[in-house]
Amino acid sequence: MNTKLTLTLEKEVIETAKEYAKDKGQSLSEMVENYFKLITVDRRNIKTKQLSPKVQKLRGIIKTDKNIDYKQILTEELAKKYGV
Repeated sequence: MNTKLTLTLEKEVIETAKEYAKDKGQSLSEMVENYFKLITVDRRNIKTKQLSPKVQKLRGIIKTDKNIDYKQILTEELAKKYGV
């Protein structure tokens, strides 16, 4: 569900951001939403109840010898995906 958000920013910042978004083929709203997603990735937790039964069964079945920082990898991949 989308909800409207009103922001107050300097006019020059808005104009520059609109140009940047246009160059990236995004709306300004998409760009702001993607930025918020990127910076809040650590605060958003997926609760087990929200996962489908199939996904719940798959959780934890892949083991690795390496100590992988999945949050860092996720942050980097989101940055690539959303161009931040």
